[in-house]
Amino acid sequence: MSHIIITGGAGMIGRALAAELAQAHYAVIVLSRNPDRVAGLPPAVRAERWDGKTAQGWGRLAEGAAAIVNLAGESIAGESLFSGRWTPERKQQIRQSRLDAGAAVVEATRAAFIKPRVVIQASGVGYYGPLGDQPVTEAGRAGDDFLATVAGQWEDSTAAVETLGVRRAIIRTGVVLSTAGGALPRLLLPYRFFVGGPLGGGRQWLSWIHMADQVAAIRFLIETSGAAGAFNLAAPNPLTNAAFGKIVGKVMRRPSFVPVPAFVLCLLLGPMATTVLDGQRAVPQRLLELGFTFRFPEAEAALRDLLMT
Repeated sequence: MSHIIITGGAGMIGRALAAELAQAHYAVIVLSRNPDRVAGLPPAVRAERWDGKTAQGWGRLAEGAAAIVNLAGESIAGESLFSGRWTPERKQQIRQSRLDAGAAVVEATRAAFIKPRVVIQASGVGYYGPLGDQPVTEAGRAGDDFLATVAGQWEDSTAAVETLGVRRAIIRTGVVLSTAGGALPRLLLPYRFFVGGPLGGGRQWLSWIHMADQVAAIRFLIETSGAAGAFNLAAPNPLTNAAFGKIVGKVMRRPSFVPVPAFVLCLLLGPMATTVLDGQRAVPQRLLELGFTFRFPEAEAALRDLLMT
């Protein structure tokens, strides 16, 4: 049975991906600093200890792996509603955790006699920086704000595996819609209290993706031998925040006309607020060209699936 290693596998995306890959009959290994605390994993998934910085203790697992999926990095948003403010120290933690994880993946790959077939490297659409109404494909240039700089460094952290002959795909992910965590539960709070509406000015773009499409796209990139380079993991129909808010109100049967001021959004989301206040109109051009089919290309269907089931 082919095996796949997921760094950061205890997080929201990592857990969903592990379940998807296990269902597809892969043996999945989740790397965690505290493997004893990673509960609720499917039977075909096991947790292994790592220090988040090196290949010590797990590097041997890279031998002949079908893939290494590198999702590891300090949470941008923090662990709770009011945690994770971007102090200089926290910014350094966010950056360094990603650089360390990437270096560990390169170390394990270099040591393997039979190299992993592919490395999937996480990133985000924040790579492009704020671009207003301009649609952006994978050919877009990197921005120069904090998130863009970190995303670029995160991508570069595993670039060396390509010189070792390993295929590498970079996933620039939008806002992942899931009831298990991330931005969506926090965005829904005003609607639950009947005070939902446009976020900030409402004109900024939201590049979103349903969790089911997120994990399906990662699996698709693992299994598609010609898939290399950067890929926008975002639904093909991004929306302005005002339009997204109207759909949320419609699905939840709540008002959607009360504007959510930027400062309130910052209280709700913390640093994550920048992902919806300074959004990108990202287009998944390369995924579509390779033949990937989105299960949820429209936001209303995605939200109904998440909120009505």
